[in-house]
Amino acid sequence: MSSKKSASKVVSVDEQAYEQEADRAEHEDVVDETPEFRATVEMEIQAKVDANHPDGIVDTSEDRIYGVTLAQEERIRAREEELERISAQAAFGRQEGRAERTRAVVEQARREQRPVKKVDPREKLGRATLGQVNRQAQRLSEDVNSGYTRAVIAKRIASRVLEGADMFEAVMDTKEEMHHEAGTIVPIGRLEEIRRGEVTVEGRVLELWEPSSSAIQQVGLLEDETGRTKFTIWTKSNQTMVREGERVRFRAAAKNWYNGRCSIALTHWSEIVFPERGRWWE
Repeated sequence: MSSKKSASKVVSVDEQAYEQEADRAEHEDVVDETPEFRATVEMEIQAKVDANHPDGIVDTSEDRIYGVTLAQEERIRAREEELERISAQAAFGRQEGRAERTRAVVEQARREQRPVKKVDPREKLGRATLGQVNRQAQRLSEDVNSGYTRAVIAKRIASRVLEGADMFEAVMDTKEEMHHEAGTIVPIGRLEEIRRGEVTVEGRVLELWEPSSSAIQQVGLLEDETGRTKFTIWTKSNQTMVREGERVRFRAAAKNWYNGRCSIALTHWSEIVFPERGRWWE
């Protein structure tokens, strides 16, 4: 009886081992039947037709994306446009911030700036000194025909006085400065002292004589209270004719030297003014 039971147990173990081995073999033989999605030849051909067909192209001004359908291309284009919009917004934000920072810097610089007030040198002088400066300025404005007002001349004198010069020195230096400035009527007796190549002189035509060349329109002598000088008016200058005894003002006359003496010549750039012409009694 015990032998039967042992046999039955052996059989049972063998059966179990066989069943497990069979089960493993069964699982190994199972094939995964999940379908794999691959494009067929017909689908690839259709995709190429859709990509190259005129009806599938939205904007013919741009190149189509090769190998994609119209729907896929639209999604790609939409994504690209979204990325460009995001990039543009970011760049604009940086520019806007930079503009704001620039405005802030400019406003700060303006707040830090302080207006510089020009101080009139006459305000720093005492009453007595200021009176002397004004009297001397009036005298210079009448003596030197520079076109400057009395106030401008007074400021120049006052500046020199504040720098330490005495009144006489300040007046003489101002006068000398005015004589050497362009546009100031220079006394004929001081022509040799003037450093400029062009001068403005005024006087009466003392004498005219026959020109020695056809290139000369007129030649003569000009005289004022300080001296006299020879003047030449060139034909190419196209100047108005002058007369003997007439008061004239020569502007931008060129200085010339001959035998150690200074003379003047009127060129195309010169101008003749007749202060007494056109008066009602003439």
